[in-house]
Amino acid sequence: MKARVKWLDGVAFVGESGSGHAVVMDGAPEAGGRDIGIRPMEMLLIGLGGCSAFDVMHILRRGRVAVDDCVVEVEAERAADDPKVFTAIRLKFTVSGPRLPHDKVERAVQLSAEKYCSASIMLGKSATIAHTIEVIDTVTMPSA
Repeated sequence: MKARVKWLDGVAFVGESGSGHAVVMDGAPEAGGRDIGIRPMEMLLIGLGGCSAFDVMHILRRGRVAVDDCVVEVEAERAADDPKVFTAIRLKFTVSGPRLPHDKVERAVQLSAEKYCSASIMLGKSATIAHTIEVIDTVTMPSA
């Protein structure tokens, strides 16, 4: 796996993945940025959420569980002093589908956290990571 990061100006950079995708990163205005891109530490949280969601969906699909939607909200706290590493991270999974079995969603999240999600396991070396799960049964939802 490879990546390349090129300076644009100020504290703005363009990151290019080995698979050919690009993203603009920039610092906050108080750090000299122009707010033209995502913060690098935000990208870590998005990567964690994406890695976890990928695993959960893969596990559920492999188990032939019908899913209509999966959203992962990620919040983190950082150390007060440099290096301002993440010290606590919370992931909230909201998964919806027809008659979605809570235990299967819970097991998929657990497998991702403990076995498959490289980002979660890596970030868990410096931060406590907590997971919450909300399962929405789309069959019993009231119609609008």
